[in-house]
Order: sequence, then C-alpha cells, then structure tokens
Amino acid sequence: MTTASIAENAGTGIVTVASGHSGDATAERLQTLILERGLTLFARIDFSGDAERAGLAMPFSRLLIFGNPKAGTPLMQLAPTAALDLPLKVLVWEDANGRAWLSFNSTDYLRERHGLPDDLMKPVSGVAALVDAAAR
Repeated sequence: MTTASIAENAGTGIVTVASGHSGDATAERLQTLILERGLTLFARIDFSGDAERAGLAMPFSRLLIFGNPKAGTPLMQLAPTAALDLPLKVLVWEDANGRAWLSFNSTDYLRERHGLPDDLMKPVSGVAALVDAAAR
C-alpha cells in the first residue's frame, strides 16, 4: 500500500484505503480473496441495499465479516472483550463522489484496546494485505 492511498485515524484506529474499483467490484474482489485464502465469510451486510429496500438512498456501503476461528479464538480466550471486534470486519463504501474505499480496524488498535500480546496478533494482521489486494 502506498502512503498516498492510506489514511489512519489514530484516535479511532480506523485504517481507510482508496480502491481503484467501484464499491461493488471492490467488495466482490475482497470476498473472493477471503474465500481463496480459506477464511470463513461469516456475514455480508449490504447497508445501501437495505436502505434502498426501505425506500432510502445512500451511497454503496457493504460490510464483510470474516476470519479464522483458529486465529480469533485464542484472542477471545485471553481477552473475552476481543469478541466485540472479532471476527474481522472490512467496510467497503463509496463517498459522495462515487470513489470506493475500504475501512477496517488496525491490528495495533485491536491489540492495545484489548491488551493482547503481539505474537497472537500476527494471524489477524493479514487483513491489511487482503484490503490492499482488493483495492488494486
């Protein structure tokens, strides 16, 4: 990822990466990458689709919730509050200009928030690489 395409809000721990594709194409790319890597796709929430079905309009917004129980379970065993942030989540959204973005919680933020050791964070730190691949 280039520094020009990444923005991290240190106060919230949210990392946002610009995509070179539409929101829908980015979400599909991310979903494909998740499944190709043998991760479990637990849920796919289509916020903009749900809004449209309710007669409301909003730009593209879809949340993918995924992970690997072998990576997440030890974190939740050590710090049960980690379940508030696990499984991993990536929000694919479009801004008012139609530009697509991917946002997720940084692993440093998750580690600090729940007091988790560095060695247990390594398996979940791959979220950044998935996001980068989906954005390209």
